[in-house]
Amino acid sequence: MSHLPGKELNGTTAQSQDLVPCTTCGRHFAQAVLLRHDPICRKVFNKKRKPFNSLKQRLQGTEITTVKTKPSQKKQPGKKSNWRQHHEDFINAIRSARQATKALKEGRPLPPPPPPSINADYIQCPHCSRRFNEAAAQRHVKFCEEQAARRAFAAKATRQASNKQPVTQRKPPIITTAAVMLQRREQCGSTDDPWPS
Repeated sequence: MSHLPGKELNGTTAQSQDLVPCTTCGRHFAQAVLLRHDPICRKVFNKKRKPFNSLKQRLQGTEITTVKTKPSQKKQPGKKSNWRQHHEDFINAIRSARQATKALKEGRPLPPPPPPSINADYIQCPHCSRRFNEAAAQRHVKFCEEQAARRAFAAKATRQASNKQPVTQRKPPIITTAAVMLQRREQCGSTDDPWPS
C-alpha cells in the first residue's frame, strides 16, 4: 500500500489527528513531525539552485578544462511593426476583389484596381525606381548602377556608329563549286542527274 500525504500507514484518516499545515510548502503534518519538517523545508525552499552546466560536468577530468563561452547576443531593437498598414492593405484588397467579382456577375465593366501599397521600410533604387528591402537594396543599387552605365555607353556607341559612313564595302559572296553545279542544273532544266558534268 502506498503512502499518501494526509493519511497514515495504518489506514486512519488525517482528520482524526490534529494536523497542522507547514507554512512553507502547505502540507499537513502532526505537531511533532512538523517541528522536524519545518527547518528542513525552509532550508530547501529558500536555497537558490545554480543551473546545471552539463558541458562543465562532461569536461571535468579531461585535458579540456577551459572552454570559452560565447557572450550571449543581445536582441537588437527590431523595427517598428507596421501591422496596421498591412491589415488595411489586406482589407482593401479583399474589398476590391469583391467589387470585381460582383461586376463580373452583373456584366458591368471592372472597377479600377486599388493603388499599390508602398512599404515604408523598402528603399527605392535611384536608377530603376524599383523598391527593395535593406539587404537587397545594397546589392541591387550597385548592380543597377553598373547596368545603367553600360546601357548609356552602348547607346552612345550606337549613335556614333550611325553617324559614320562605313569604311569598307561589303565583299561579294564566295561562289563554291556546289553553287556552280546547282546553277548549271537549273539552266539545263534536268532533274534526273544531280551532278551534271
